[in-house]
Amino acid sequence: MLRKSMLFFHVVGTIMYVGTILAHIASGIIAGSNVQAVYHTAIFQETTAYIFILPGIIAKTISGFVMFSLYPEKPLWLKIKIGLAAFLAFNAFFLLTPLMPELRVLAEESLKAGHLTEAYKAKEHMATLVGMSNAIPLVLAVVLGVFKPGFKLKKR
Repeated sequence: MLRKSMLFFHVVGTIMYVGTILAHIASGIIAGSNVQAVYHTAIFQETTAYIFILPGIIAKTISGFVMFSLYPEKPLWLKIKIGLAAFLAFNAFFLLTPLMPELRVLAEESLKAGHLTEAYKAKEHMATLVGMSNAIPLVLAVVLGVFKPGFKLKKR
């Protein structure tokens, strides 16, 4: 029962985390360079980071570590997945989420200036790079969790 409960929280946390990231990507694309849309997008992204991304990554990470502890023998795919989860949690808590209030403030300054400022563009570029650094680890973690590959070398 514990494993099923943890799996439930893991799936829900993953949906909250990944779904909100996809919404962030879509809202940024829709906003484009329209300064008013960028400002409102920054508010949306900051708010949803606190409501969905952080709780989602907490649920996903804690449930993942509990499920990890339930495996009597830790296969390689699981060890890799746990390492990826730690990397993604670090990025979410210490790199991406702290950028959200800064981006909102810079978007507000851009709105007052009537155009996207260089400070906003630079900070947004940094957030994009950090976000992109999550893409491969996130996809790999999902693939490992779903397919649970053996990684066994054949003896000759």
